[in-house]
Amino acid sequence: MTSATIHLVAPTRAERKLLGLAGHLTAFVEHRIEQRAEKRTLMLELLRQQQAGPQDPHAADHMLAQMGISRR
Repeated sequence: MTSATIHLVAPTRAERKLLGLAGHLTAFVEHRIEQRAEKRTLMLELLRQQQAGPQDPHAADHMLAQMGISRR
């Protein structure tokens, strides 16, 4: 009886695969959240710079290019 109980406590192969998938999915979602936070920070900085007054027009293009966004 004891050996059967111990055997049932261990996760099955399917459960281990699901746990692995959940780990990968969690890492993917956390990475996307970080990317959006960085993008938001850059956009807020760009907005702040634009509202501060005249500046080099190429600086805005450079910041947008860093985010992968085309101005045109």
